[in-house]
Amino acid sequence: MGKGSQNYGKSVSFDTSSSKNDSFPAWAKDVKECEEEYRVNHETGLSNAEADKRRAIHGYNELEKHEGTSIFKLVLEQFNDTLVRILLVAAVVSFVLAYIDGDEGGEKEITAFVEPLVIFLILIVNAIVGIWQESNAEKALEALKEIQSDQASVIRDGKRISNLPAKELVPGDIVELRVGDKVPADMRVLSLISSTVRVEQGSLTGESEAVSKTVKVVPENSDIQGKKCMVFAGTTVVNGHCLCMVTHTGMNSEIGKVHSQIHEASQSEEDTPLKKKLNEFGELLTLIIGVICALVWLINVKYFLSWEYVDGWPRNFKFSFEKCTYYFEIAVALAVAAIPEGLPAVITTCLALGTRKMAQKNALVRKLPSVETLGCTTVICSDKTGTLTTNQMAVAKLVAVGSRAGTLRPFNVEGTTYSPLDGKIEGWPVGLMDANLQMIAKIAAVCNDADVEQSGNHYVATGMPTEAALKVLVEKMGFPEGFNNHVSSSTHKDLLRCCQLWNKLDQRIATLEFDRDRKSMGVIVNSSSRGKSLLVKGAVENLLERSSHIQLLDGSITELDKYSRELILENLHEMSTSALRCLGFAYKDDLEDFKTYNGDEDHPAHQLLLDPSSYSSIESRLIFVGMVGLRDPPRKEVRQAIEDCKAAGIRVMVITGDNKNTAEAICREIGVFGPHEDISSRSLTGRDFMAHQDQKNHLRQMGGLLFSRAEPRHKQEIVRLLKDDGEVVAMTGDGVNDAPALKLADIGIAMGIAGTEVAKEASDMVLADDNFSTIVAAVGEGRSIYDNMKAFIRYMISSNIGEVASIFLTAALGIPEGMIPVQLLWVNLVTDGPPATALGFNPPDKDIMKKPPRRSDDSLITAWILFRYLVIGLYVGVATVGVFIIWYTHNTFMGIDLSGDGHSLVTYNQLAHWDQCRTWENFSVKPFTAGSQVFTFDSNPCDYFQSGKIKASTLSLSVLVAIEMFNSLNALSEDSSLVTMPPWVNPWLLLAMSISFGLHFLILYVPFLAQIFGIVPLSLNEWLLVLAVSLPVILIDEVLKFIGRCTSGWRYSVARPLAKRKEE
Repeated sequence: MGKGSQNYGKSVSFDTSSSKNDSFPAWAKDVKECEEEYRVNHETGLSNAEADKRRAIHGYNELEKHEGTSIFKLVLEQFNDTLVRILLVAAVVSFVLAYIDGDEGGEKEITAFVEPLVIFLILIVNAIVGIWQESNAEKALEALKEIQSDQASVIRDGKRISNLPAKELVPGDIVELRVGDKVPADMRVLSLISSTVRVEQGSLTGESEAVSKTVKVVPENSDIQGKKCMVFAGTTVVNGHCLCMVTHTGMNSEIGKVHSQIHEASQSEEDTPLKKKLNEFGELLTLIIGVICALVWLINVKYFLSWEYVDGWPRNFKFSFEKCTYYFEIAVALAVAAIPEGLPAVITTCLALGTRKMAQKNALVRKLPSVETLGCTTVICSDKTGTLTTNQMAVAKLVAVGSRAGTLRPFNVEGTTYSPLDGKIEGWPVGLMDANLQMIAKIAAVCNDADVEQSGNHYVATGMPTEAALKVLVEKMGFPEGFNNHVSSSTHKDLLRCCQLWNKLDQRIATLEFDRDRKSMGVIVNSSSRGKSLLVKGAVENLLERSSHIQLLDGSITELDKYSRELILENLHEMSTSALRCLGFAYKDDLEDFKTYNGDEDHPAHQLLLDPSSYSSIESRLIFVGMVGLRDPPRKEVRQAIEDCKAAGIRVMVITGDNKNTAEAICREIGVFGPHEDISSRSLTGRDFMAHQDQKNHLRQMGGLLFSRAEPRHKQEIVRLLKDDGEVVAMTGDGVNDAPALKLADIGIAMGIAGTEVAKEASDMVLADDNFSTIVAAVGEGRSIYDNMKAFIRYMISSNIGEVASIFLTAALGIPEGMIPVQLLWVNLVTDGPPATALGFNPPDKDIMKKPPRRSDDSLITAWILFRYLVIGLYVGVATVGVFIIWYTHNTFMGIDLSGDGHSLVTYNQLAHWDQCRTWENFSVKPFTAGSQVFTFDSNPCDYFQSGKIKASTLSLSVLVAIEMFNSLNALSEDSSLVTMPPWVNPWLLLAMSISFGLHFLILYVPFLAQIFGIVPLSLNEWLLVLAVSLPVILIDEVLKFIGRCTSGWRYSVARPLAKRKEE
């Protein structure tokens, strides 16, 4: 911020003797009062000295730059995660132990340092990704600044300054606005220099059409849409020329308030449901690791700490630092085994794959965790304009005059876009247009300043959307019989060839601009058949008041009688209650004053055109010909998407800045409300909702809700209340006014085509096609991804339970350490990674969008699933420790000969007391082979339990890898048997298992890698032993799944009441 920014929010004081409140309602005061309040004259403006004084009070007219989070703080925040902290401690401890053991040198030193370095690498990558995501968070505020005006045309000291930097504006400055200008600050309209001024402010207020501005006062309690005499910073003038006075600048402007709301919303961003669950799991894991480590130490304390009892008291303590360090290493191995180090990488990969799938469905995900959050969305708060509707005006109904007075001919018009090929007119006399229909087509085409162009695969309007829709109607009406001859062959290629025909036949020579008093626009044309004519379009009531005759079907003219007038007004009322915006058409042939006028400025009639007050008299005694009803139509696919939401248990709430009647009609049409449903309690304006006594209960109503005339703060409050009530909220929006609510929602969804950059930067997801049905498809994809993530999280955690059980049993039984930490790290990171990722490709359930959304606090791992994987984990521990014992104590197992390598057998008792080997008499062992290596123990037979355990350790590691591969097949479904869901339903999983086995073979049979991991090659018989010990894991889980299927009803009936009581 510039000078004076610290004064934002202070009271206005324009001189030393006056202190005025900055909340002066300029919109509710007339122009004279406003000039007196701000001590300025609109002809001379402020003096430069006065402007400097006011700038010292109010600061520059620019948005505050909030201090971003420092890189150091961002780095620290990445370690504010339980799993990460456990990993960090494990890495530091293992690094220290590796350093202490480093005196041994050689290969062992390299092996010891691999583990801490790999863990540190994981933490660094995780931190970099986190920092990158965080740094993108504040871009919405930067994008907001882009829509501010750079320069302004200002009157200072009685002189016009055409290019004053907009940031130098102060309250009281007099600013001139013209067509195309971006409004530089919030301003009160002082005078209209042109007959009308229209401002496009939809991005700020949510209105679907440009708003006509006035100098007339409005009620003080008007909402932002109702302040017709105010223009707001960041909006655009689309028509007209006016003089305004600055009332609010910088952070006090409406766009400044949005800026503050975005910043406030960004400060209250919450963790995603998955991250919360993983944090809870991390805390539980910390407790479990602590308990198991303590147990391991207590079981083995006798090995490094001993004492004698003298007189009943312990004396002569003996402490072995070497043994203490060894068991501390076992504790570190436990930590490495218990933490699924590969989980963050696999989750990121799965989410990234999910974003690719969503991108194919036109949903572009900006923040990876949003993919998972989408799956538990319970409420979708949708904007109306551009999301549920096309944001393209289209004619829905055409009413022409019948063959006699008192009769009308209605035609329904199909189509929802600006494409002339989109839909047709029902019951249309193709090529046989009568005189009345021809006149309607002519007025719609000629009394029109808009254009339609093709841009890629869609059509866009330039000019007023209403007028563009009329040109599309003319194209659907087609050519009258015999008129094709008037159009050259090259013109047939043009998009608006019918409109070009009418403009060629009736050439415009003058325009009577639209103004808010007569509510019509007229053009004087030189017709090839009728001479000079006046063609008029405008509000139906106003045209009827100025019409004296009506044109019938055959082109004959008859007097506009009372019955015909009432019939037209009755049809108008019917169309208006259906939320159609109606326009009437009329013409006049008898133009006495303009008979010889050809556009010459010296012609006497030209003076009439320079005086807008004379337009009403020119447009009098008109001949009425018909009318049309226009609307911003709903998208064709939205109704089915709303039905899908209902089936999926997702509530839809429509929050729009548009008016209540229009919004209600659209909501009925798309199925948010029933066609005849009483919606008096379901449809409120934003202001009514804010005044509601029981807002939370209003939001808890089942079915759809509508909030119309909603301002940014209303949207934010609705989202906040829903989140406080435990809902997971997806919010759509496209305008600047939507950005705070997008930021606050669990999932902010911006429009890709019509959306402002501010909305896109504040969002989590962008719809490439601006289509509501894309959100529903994305929710389905999010649910599928979550189910798959649950599968691989269960798989990885069950594998880790097995590793913990293995180490715990090793320590409890007192046998040599079966697997070293670097081997466990390899299994967790590399071997488990491909199958876990492949589980992310599990096909979605067919009824995925028929189930209610899961609650965000639903447990990731239920008590039953935990029990199942404790059983599986216990088996993994028994199998890995068992195969280690088998190699030392048996020559054969289940008929498999294990004596081929020549290793010596020991008793189980010797293996369990291996640390006492030095006291054994006549203990000796024979050399054994492993691949091309020969291991001898002549100098120290006791090394058989240290360096000699390499074969047994390799068998343990191989059993662990094989069991985890087979366990990944168990994870294909939570309860379904492999008989009903065979492995080939997910071919990626079979490929991943092959990759994991391949990687294991790589470290076994490449000498350099085998040396790092402390393993040796296995023979064929040893591989048969590995398979024999590993395969039962599938049978065990099949039995557990069968029990689960049989007891699922009972478990569900017990769990739901417990969850309900917890919620209450």
